[in-house]
Amino acid sequence: MLDAGRITAETVFLVSGGGRGITATCVIGLARRYRCRFILLGRTAIEQALPEWADSYSSAADLKKRISQDLQANGEKPHPRRVETLYRELAAILEIRRTLNAVEDAGGKALYLCADITNPVAVQTALQSVGSDFSPIAGVIHGAGALADRRIEEKTAADFEKVFAAKVEGLQNILQSLPFEQLKWLVLFSSIVGFYGNAGQTDYAAANAILDLTAQRLARLNPDCRAVSINWGPWEAGMVTELHRQYFAERGITTIPVEKGVQALIEELERKNNPASRVIIGGLNRDAVVFPGSNLLRAQPSYRVRRELDPYANPFLQDHVIGDYPVLPAVFAVGWMAASCENLHPGYHFHRCENFKVLKGLIFADSTVRTYTLDLRAVASEDGELCFDALIWSKTGESKTRYHYSALLALREALPLAPSISDFNLAEDGQMQAVNFYQDGTLFHGPSFQGIRRVLNISPQQITVECKLPGVKPGWEGQFTATNFSPLLADIQGQAMLIWTRRFYQAASLPLKLECCEYYRAPEPGDIFYVTLQVCNSDPQSLVADVVSYDLEGKIYLKINGAEVTISPQLNQLFSRAAKI
Repeated sequence: MLDAGRITAETVFLVSGGGRGITATCVIGLARRYRCRFILLGRTAIEQALPEWADSYSSAADLKKRISQDLQANGEKPHPRRVETLYRELAAILEIRRTLNAVEDAGGKALYLCADITNPVAVQTALQSVGSDFSPIAGVIHGAGALADRRIEEKTAADFEKVFAAKVEGLQNILQSLPFEQLKWLVLFSSIVGFYGNAGQTDYAAANAILDLTAQRLARLNPDCRAVSINWGPWEAGMVTELHRQYFAERGITTIPVEKGVQALIEELERKNNPASRVIIGGLNRDAVVFPGSNLLRAQPSYRVRRELDPYANPFLQDHVIGDYPVLPAVFAVGWMAASCENLHPGYHFHRCENFKVLKGLIFADSTVRTYTLDLRAVASEDGELCFDALIWSKTGESKTRYHYSALLALREALPLAPSISDFNLAEDGQMQAVNFYQDGTLFHGPSFQGIRRVLNISPQQITVECKLPGVKPGWEGQFTATNFSPLLADIQGQAMLIWTRRFYQAASLPLKLECCEYYRAPEPGDIFYVTLQVCNSDPQSLVADVVSYDLEGKIYLKINGAEVTISPQLNQLFSRAAKI
């Protein structure tokens, strides 16, 4: 259980963008709740004296009218652009002052510092001026942001920099100016745009997605800090007009009432049980909070990922040829599934695969680029896991559906510590030490897959082999870049099954399915590791075994239970041809 501490009247929050807009609304709500202290960072200077007529305006139109009258009184023509510029400056100053007064009226204390958060020197200088009444800073609320909405083909580098700088560089500058280890709360104001996307806001979506990833990383680096990125939907306040509400309603998007939004923020600050580092508040067809990794998935979304597979774009296929044709290693299909799930849910990592089946392997019989589809469907999960049913399929030239691989995958925010095995046997029995399995036709794998160095011992019940990950060139994995799972480790582990079937049945074998695999980590390049296979049952047609890889101390890398291969002497010639290529 995480206990981020208790917010008191002495707690100090540093808030970017906190003088105006929704962030200011949240600050005032927190002041009412806790009577705590706030340092508000903003770019607007508010010390200058304002004309008396500026304080009592009733609307934006009224303030613009008064600005025009003042310009005319001073002999200046009230050009619309000039009026608009002055209006924005005055409105910003007045809003910030009202925020400061509202915090004080609510029982809190507020200090406003004028600093551009995209300028690291300005941030550091501003924070160095803070006195003891507003230190130490215990929490950060990063609410600053900027928009530059336009279609992606019309976007400019300046557009991107404006949006990216406020969200990402601003956060970086703030965190670099504070001792991160002293923080008890870090709240990043992200957006559902980073989750669902939105037309005209590619840069805004990307910047918010980075905030989501940052919260997840910082939550791991400082477990004592309640780090969370809130993907806000549209609020009822601010710029939401009746036209906006109609637009949202037509698309099933709910807006957030101000009171509920502030209360949701308070709940996130106080949350102790099963805290998520990314939450969605408001959004599509619901006015609720969805916690990735909670015990109940309120929605079970489906995803479809299409990939144009080009044999020449995947160098590893040159070393995985059976007969005359490159064949996709089954474990690379698992890697594709795992990487897609991880990309859809940043901060989560592949841990387990169950009921994996090779339905129809991928054989690249020519150089044609073909489309393959991965379907993912979220299923109910427990114990902080995200689980997905996965299916890879394609269409034949006759438009018939062909299914290739299926599995259930489970992801976690933090992988469990690697367990150990104690009954492994690294004694050498001398039976097969001098055999080169990659040359005699036992294994067909090319150099980049050749990780088995020697067999330590072998019997009808088990085999133990010594291994080392071969060196591979950058880009070797092509279109199958893995984010966590190591397909190469899994493939080498499976090669032990091929050696065992050739030894006791004089026949080659290919994978069919596995009951479960649990992934913890991968060996470092150059490290020696070991693979032990325990036979569950076998006959001349098939082998079912448990296979585990581990280091010299017995700590597990990858554990596979119920792995099954089909055995066939007819494969011997194909393996032998591949070994000679």
